[in-house]
Amino acid sequence: MSFVRVASEADLLPDTIQRIGADDCPVALVRCANGKIFAVSDNCTHEDTSLAEGFVEGERIECPRHGAQFELSSGRALTLPAVRALRTFEVKVENGEIYVNIT
Repeated sequence: MSFVRVASEADLLPDTIQRIGADDCPVALVRCANGKIFAVSDNCTHEDTSLAEGFVEGERIECPRHGAQFELSSGRALTLPAVRALRTFEVKVENGEIYVNIT
């Protein structure tokens, strides 16, 4: 596994989304209100829209364009119009720094 430092834990506030990664592999880094941090593909599987512009509700992310919701832990599509899951990435936090396995 190849973990890459992507952010400082203090810079990712609760209920926020931050777009990270290169253009060929954009990732949405999400911190839920409960403090859990997730990383999922930044593109909605229904239509090519950045989820980093969307909303966090509980442990779900919502696409800003058509309202499709995805479970952050598994990437599973929860509501239409999306039917395909998001890709998920392993996250770890060490010494206040967030690392994501973007391979």
